[in-house]
Amino acid sequence: MMGARILCVDDDENLQEVLKQYLEDNGANVMQALNGRDALEKAKTIHLDVILLDLALPDSAGVDLIKGMHDCTDAALIVVSGKSDTTEKIICLEMGADDYITKPFELRELAARIKAVRRRREVGESSKESTSTQKAERVKFMGWCLDRTQYQLFDENNQSAGLTTGEFKLLEALVLAPRRTYSREQLFELTRDANFDGFDRAIDIQIARLRKKLGNPDLIKTIRGVGYMFCGDTKAA
Repeated sequence: MMGARILCVDDDENLQEVLKQYLEDNGANVMQALNGRDALEKAKTIHLDVILLDLALPDSAGVDLIKGMHDCTDAALIVVSGKSDTTEKIICLEMGADDYITKPFELRELAARIKAVRRRREVGESSKESTSTQKAERVKFMGWCLDRTQYQLFDENNQSAGLTTGEFKLLEALVLAPRRTYSREQLFELTRDANFDGFDRAIDIQIARLRKKLGNPDLIKTIRGVGYMFCGDTKAA
């Protein structure tokens, strides 16, 4: 939970203080709102990771606030309610709540749910970014641009690195799956149209040439006994 920005929306000030102390002791940065209007204002102006939303607020119905929150923030939303009614729980989840917890609750359970919704969000964002990169005609990393339309790699000055077709295919396979380890056999399967021979040594030679042309041997890491991994951060250009 380290560094998470959490907005607690509840008109119970005692509960607010208990949550604030517990969550901040666990590394979170906690903000508070006692009503719906204040909650929406904070959601609009502060970057939040998680919102804990009570449904029984003095100025608005919590269910209506779910849509309002989604209109102004992409933070994960956990409904915190004194009602255990299944119908209400289903409505909240269908309206876009990421989770629903019923009062009274164990603070450790709340912390676990916060971590869980954050993990799901991170995985979702990573998946979307990965899909976007895989579809992109150009992929940027560490000052380089991999141009998939020209089968070439260009530096910041738009100068070509002079990759062969085989080197390009191999780099493309690695760049499109950053931090994933590929065995030599898998890399051969992904790049065999580039006229590699079937020996492991062929892949090793191509990797060595790529590292030299990239000028940064740490970008392609050797995973001993397994294969190779691309370690750079990528984005669609």
